[in-house]
Amino acid sequence: MKKRTMEYHLDGLIALLLFGVFAACLMAVLFTGANAYRRLTFRNNVFYENRTCAQYVAVKVRQVQDAHAIEIEDFGEGDALVFPDGNYVTRVYYYDGYLMELYSEKNSALGPQAGEKVMEAGGLSFSLEDGMLFITITDQEGETEELMLSLYGEGEVAV
Repeated sequence: MKKRTMEYHLDGLIALLLFGVFAACLMAVLFTGANAYRRLTFRNNVFYENRTCAQYVAVKVRQVQDAHAIEIEDFGEGDALVFPDGNYVTRVYYYDGYLMELYSEKNSALGPQAGEKVMEAGGLSFSLEDGMLFITITDQEGETEELMLSLYGEGEVAV
């Protein structure tokens, strides 16, 4: 009688041990999957923000009737891309952690804080050389992406 009770306890202990090993393996797989998902989501968000910022600036350049009229001036926390439109200008620039856009009169006294926030960014700089527009975009983590636009012909822009 005692031998049979001992066998039942041993069978129950083995079943409980196997269940514990199964539960531990299941938790390990779940935590690994959740960590991988978190890393992939973060990376995709960073790439999305950089691509969106670059495409936003490229589309603004494409919308200009005379691409050769595009200027770069000091505005905000660095350079501003200036798109003339008659007596008005549109400025795309970086200010206070955001890519900003300001539509105003040419000689307006509005400062960079008056613009509309487009999206978060870490920095933005422009340079114009021989019909080529070089754009450097920095995200919040400090990673940079460079975009080069060729301004050629009237109203035509190639990426």
